[in-house]
Order: sequence, then C-alpha cells, then structure tokens
Amino acid sequence: MTLTILPHVERLGVRPGRLLIDGTWRDGGDGETWTHVHPATNEEVTTIAVATADDVAEAVGAARRAFDDGEWTSLTARDRQRLLQRVASLIDAHADELNHLQTLDNGVPVGFTSVYQLSSTIAADVFDHHAGWIDKIAGQTLPDYTGSAWMPMTLREPVGVVAAVIPWNAPVMLFAQKVAPALAAGCTVVLKPSEFASLTSVRLVELLLEAGVPDGVINLVTGPPEPTGEALITDPRVDKISFTGSRAVGTRMLHAAADRVARVSLELGGKSPNIVFPDVDLDATAMVAMGMVTMGLSGQGCVCHTRLLVHESIHDDLVERAAAMAALTTYGDPFDPATTSAALINQRQVDKVCGLIEAGVAEGAELVIGGDRPGGDLASGNFVNPTLLTGVSNDMRVAQEEIFGPVLSVIPFRDEAHAVELANATVYGLGASVQTNDVRRALRVARAVRSGTFGVNGYTVMPNVPFGGTKHSGLGREGGAEGIDAFLETKTIMVNLGEGAY
Repeated sequence: MTLTILPHVERLGVRPGRLLIDGTWRDGGDGETWTHVHPATNEEVTTIAVATADDVAEAVGAARRAFDDGEWTSLTARDRQRLLQRVASLIDAHADELNHLQTLDNGVPVGFTSVYQLSSTIAADVFDHHAGWIDKIAGQTLPDYTGSAWMPMTLREPVGVVAAVIPWNAPVMLFAQKVAPALAAGCTVVLKPSEFASLTSVRLVELLLEAGVPDGVINLVTGPPEPTGEALITDPRVDKISFTGSRAVGTRMLHAAADRVARVSLELGGKSPNIVFPDVDLDATAMVAMGMVTMGLSGQGCVCHTRLLVHESIHDDLVERAAAMAALTTYGDPFDPATTSAALINQRQVDKVCGLIEAGVAEGAELVIGGDRPGGDLASGNFVNPTLLTGVSNDMRVAQEEIFGPVLSVIPFRDEAHAVELANATVYGLGASVQTNDVRRALRVARAVRSGTFGVNGYTVMPNVPFGGTKHSGLGREGGAEGIDAFLETKTIMVNLGEGAY
C-alpha cells in the first residue's frame, strides 16, 4: 500500500495559512505562497502565505504601537497573569489537535508526542510557568554607598518589540519558550516560524487571540528567510531578536542585531557527548543512546547526543547492543502509533546526512549498520536508515559537525580525564550526559564538561529550568528565572532625599 498522509490533512481540516497583523488575518501583500510538503511522503499538505518586506514592516509597526501606547505594558499583573493562564488552559484543551498538527508540520510520529519535549503539554506548562512570574518581576532598593542622602532603586521593564524566530523540529514547545516569557514580561511579539513548520504556529496564535491577547501584541509572519526573515531581523524598530536554529543562521542574527545594538538570545546547534563508564546497565544504556538519535525525530534535535563516548573496556559490548536497538526502528505513517521514527525534514537534509556518513567512512570510520535509505513504500519519503559508526576519531567531520539525522558516532576513551578532553573538544557546548553509578564521578564530570545543560543517567528539559548553550551553541537561556530575565531591562532610579533637594 502506498504511504499517504492526505486523509489526515482532510480529517484535521487544514486550511491555507495566513498572516496575522494587528489582529487581522490576511494573505501576503503580493499573494505569494509557500507549499508545505510532508517529509514522510513529499505530498502537498497546504499553502502558507509568504510575508513580503512590506508585510513584515506592518507587523513590526503594529507591535511597536501596541507596546508604545502603554495599554499592554500597563496591564495589571493580575490581568496579564490570568490571560496567560487562559492560554495555557486552551493549549491543554486542544492538545490532541496541536500534536497532530505538529505531525503534519515535521513528521514526528504521534506516538512520540507523549514525550514531554515534543508534546503540547510542555507548551501549556511553559505558559503556566511564566504566568507565575508576572507578579514577581521586581527591582531592588539599594543602600546609599557614599553616605549622602540618596536612595537608589531599580525597576525591571520589558525590553520592547521582540522578533521571535523558531525552527521546525519542535514548533509547539519553542513557540511557547519564546512567546510566553515575552508576553509575561510585557513585550510585544512578531513571530516567524520556519517555513517548513507553520501549521502549529498558526493554530497557537489563534488560541492566543481566543484567550484575549490584544491586537498588535502578537503578530505572525510566515515565509522563508528571504524576504520574510531578513526583513524582520533588520527592522530598526525591533528591540530584541530571540532565535533558535542553526549556528550559520544564528551568526546572521547576531550581525543584524549588532548593527543597531539590539538585544539577542540565540539557541544554536550542538554536538552533545554521552559519556558511558563501565558501571552501568549496558542494555538500558544502549537503548537510550541509540534511541536518542533514531527514535522520534530521528536525531533532528539540537541536544541529541550524537557522540557516544564509551570506556574502552565496554566498547564492543555496548556497540553490539546499540546495533540491536537500532533494529527496533519503524518507519511509516507518522499517524500510526506503531511508527517510531520520523523522516528527515526535506531532501536537502537527506543529502547532508548521507554526505556526512560517506565522509565518515572515507575518513576511516566503520559502518556497523545503516548508511543507506529504505525503499519500497518508503522510497518517496525523506527517510535515512539508522546508522552506527565506530572507529571514529574526534577530529572527523561526523564527530565535529551537527548532523541532524539518525547517526551515532562511537568514540572510545581510556579514563575520566580522556573522556572530558574528548567531550570538550568541539566548538559546541549545548548538552551533555554521563552514565555512571558513581555519584562523585558523575558530579566531577558534570563540572568539567563545558555545556549549558548536563544530564546524569538521563537528560530532559523542563519549563522552570534554564536551557541554553556555551561556546558556539548560543547566548542566553530559556526557562526559569533567566528565561523571563531575557525579556527585561533594568532601570536605575536615584532619589535625592536630602533637605532642599529638588
């Protein structure tokens, strides 16, 4: 039977995507559209409006007016908190719909939308978490340092208009990670989702309007980097850029922000190591290590632990088990609960992944399993078989470049110091993990490895915990107190209390 997702498109009542500017849904100014195709079959799903530079300018203007007129920024903490809580409740109420739209966006199997980071549950929790910060945003009163009659104090104020640019791999979660803290802080937002995954953003914006977010406070512009993205990040009325995506695009964001000294938060790529010591359950470790790059989104995640650093004494045993785990991968209809793994997002990504596998073998790596593509009913989709490489040295391209595909590179280490050295020998520093039953060793390694997040015998992301990277993996943090701080400025006020002061 030929694989098709079109019945699901009809079932979900998918309509062409439109722009939202100043509370009005509309087509792009020149009528141009982007055709969204599904990665599992390359069938056309629907069209999405492409925002022209003029459309983007209007959206930024609407966000600027909504911020500057003071109605949104002066909203009481109670009212803004209740509004964001309504958003959280609406996301919960539409959880299944949003999960299925995400499957139409990027092909993540519906069976994996129960995984916290890929579910609409985390989006609801992110809005709820940041709603809780609204009545706790506070400055300080400080002592008079010089002994005169001054009373210094600080206020925390919203940064202004935010350009939020999100990728295709976790569009529900990342929508919330950027929009929720921005609105909680009192900012206004122009959101640009990836052109490869706009359906969830359109629906989430509809839910924000239903919750009562005023016109102009949230605006949606869809389309590719040119012209849509470039027009947004270079608009001088944008006070802050918040971006999640590749390092190459993040560098462009940083340059655009630098030209006008705009604020910027960047969550970029990773080449995360998973460090395994001998004192672990090898079956469980192999399942997690291989599953992180083959199940769900098939390794298309910035924190996927694509370097498996294994103590040399257990190298062969762990490789054998990991290869067996890869055989559990099932491709097919992403709406079938039996499907475990996604297609890659587009043909360009397929070519990149296959090219890096070939480069690894050419540099001396051994192909244990995979390295090819499935045929038959799956031939029309962007699938690449789970791939396990051994004999990898840390200077190979497969060990240094972000692959974003179902590829695991195994690198042996001699001892703890060697493992830390290998883990840190990359330009990235987003995530990392250690597997060991020795708590002292676990904490030593956690402190020694340079990464923004670190897991001990597992890895996860939570709304109340800071997430972000070091080195080339980005700037700033999302989640927790630091997540709300990213959308606030500090203002200092000096009050003269002396006699005769004026």
